Formats: sequence, structure tokens, C-alpha cells
Amino acid sequence: MKEIDKNNKSFEETKHIDENGIEFWYARELMPILQYSNWQNFEKIIDKAKISCENSDVNVLDHFIDVSKMVQIGSGAERKQQDYKLSRYACYLIAQNGDSRKKVIALAQTYFAVQTRKQEITEKEYSMLTEDEKRFYQRNLTRKGNYSLNQTAKKAGVKNFDKFHNAGYKGLYNGETADDIAKRKGLRYREDILDNMGSDELIANLFRISQTEQKLRKDNIHGEQEANSTHYEVGKKVRKAIADIGGTMPEDLPTPKKSLKQLEKEKKNELRKI
Repeated sequence: MKEIDKNNKSFEETKHIDENGIEFWYARELMPILQYSNWQNFEKIIDKAKISCENSDVNVLDHFIDVSKMVQIGSGAERKQQDYKLSRYACYLIAQNGDSRKKVIALAQTYFAVQTRKQEITEKEYSMLTEDEKRFYQRNLTRKGNYSLNQTAKKAGVKNFDKFHNAGYKGLYNGETADDIAKRKGLRYREDILDNMGSDELIANLFRISQTEQKLRKDNIHGEQEANSTHYEVGKKVRKAIADIGGTMPEDLPTPKKSLKQLEKEKKNELRKI
């Protein structure tokens, strides 16, 4: 049981969330978890998984996205490093085509089978949610997104995470830090600003979070200052995109009357009465 939990934790920790709230994994990060030390051998498994995908009449490009990049190999020379952005289904197919003698492969098959069959909320279902339900849904995505971003930022050399996240807020909120946003919203000390945002404001922040993580990875950012600058620039570009389409700036969006923590507390109290 401990081994299952350990492997499931590894799959969860390497999971990423894109701007649409969809989970994905990078092949290079999945490879060591599945106990493959050689990319050429692992790529053969990926190729088999692609064939399985194609044989199931599923579009391979929707599940195996090429995210190869140029990396330095010394003396200024560069070479192409192959990598893929994998959907849950792609990971499941890789596990299915992996070395069945490895126990971790069997565990991966179970994990991704369960994940693949979990029902995701559809666009129609989302539109039927109340505003507070949308807030809970988007807050959960931002929580997962921030966790994933923090892991990537840490690898890039970030140590002061308050400064790193403030850089993103400054870009998106025209110079406002997290404390400035909290004061403008009239929040208590240390109250979570994301718990006090409407669904539209949370979506803007989720886009900032996901795009920053992708840029840190894609551009192979190293160094705290460069990571902070990247977060700021991404926030600024998300702000510009909102302006270009005539949207409402995040600081002008209304603050909900109740925080998500308040709503959770009220819900628990109601359940106790039943």
C-alpha cells in the first residue's frame, strides 16, 4: 500500500495544469518515474503508445504534443532535446506498452486508468454552475496550478516565493502586490486574496500562472531575478490581452461578498444541522 501511495504521489507531483485546467505530464519527467534511464528506450515505448492511439481512431497530436527544445551541450553548441507534453490518456497508453516486468508499470497502468476514466466537467456543465460553484472550481485549478508553478520555479532557482508571486501580480494588476490587492479588497491580515475573487478574476490569474510555468520551462529560465522578470512580463501580457479584447481589468472586477472559506464554513454548519 505504501508503494502504491508513493508512486501515486510521484505521478501527482509531476502533473501540470494548462490554461484550460487540463492535466498533462512531460515525457522527460515521467521517464525516471517509470524506471527508464535511457531516452532512446523510452521513446520506443512512446512510439508504441502512439500506434495504439492511432489504432483506436484517436488523434495522436491531441495527446502527444511535441515540445522539443534546443539545449546547450558545451562550448556554445546546441542540440535538439526531444520531449512530449502528454495527456492522461497518452500516459495510460505508455504504461500499457511499458515493460510489464516492472512493478511500477503495473502501478502506473492502474493510476492512469483511474485518472482517464474520471469524469471531467464539460463546458455545458460549467455553464450551469452558480457563480460561487464556478469560484470553487476555478480556485481548485489555481491551487493546483500554483503548486505546479512553484515546483518549476524552484527548479529555476527561486527561493523567495513571495517576491516571485508578487512579480506576477504586479504585471497583471498594474503594479499592485498581493498586499495591495488585499487592502483594496478590504481583507483581513493574511486572508487569501484568491479566496476572495470572482470566477473571471480567478480565470485571469490561472492563465497568468499556467503561461508563466510554460515559459519558465520552454525558455529554460535559470536564476531568481530572471524568473521574477518572466513572471512579471507574463502578467503584463495577460493584462494587455484583456485590454485588447475590451475586457474588464482584474482590479475593476467586483469582490464577492463572501470568501470561499466563509462559504465552506456555512456549508459545514448546514450539514451539521441535518
